[in-house]
Amino acid sequence: MAIMRTFSGASWESKVGYCRAIRVGNHIYVSGTAPVDEAGGVFASGDAHAQAKRCFEIIQKALQDLGANTSCVVRTRMFVTDISRWAEFGQAHQEFFCENPPATTMVEVKSLVHPEMLIEVEADAVCSDEF
Repeated sequence: MAIMRTFSGASWESKVGYCRAIRVGNHIYVSGTAPVDEAGGVFASGDAHAQAKRCFEIIQKALQDLGANTSCVVRTRMFVTDISRWAEFGQAHQEFFCENPPATTMVEVKSLVHPEMLIEVEADAVCSDEF
């Protein structure tokens, strides 16, 4: 069975030793994805909706790199630092997955890798065929 990996270039990937996403057969697992901008900084500090949207954009790119798209996503997990802002995070999730909503979980965590990050998202996908 073929295993494929994709990397986003985020500095944490090499420091921690992981890939952005991995495809094993027709399953794709996307690592925890934080709201990082093109330069490696925190995207849209303080804006829950924008940060969530950025996470989903990075996830979408990883899926595309592995021959899939968001319609293949079957589960997401959102780790947020302030659950009282659930509606802002949820709105971004709904906008991104409105056509094919996956199962999801949102959990409040004490903190993320950078204090300005409000959300980190994992995703699992199942594709109709092997790559």
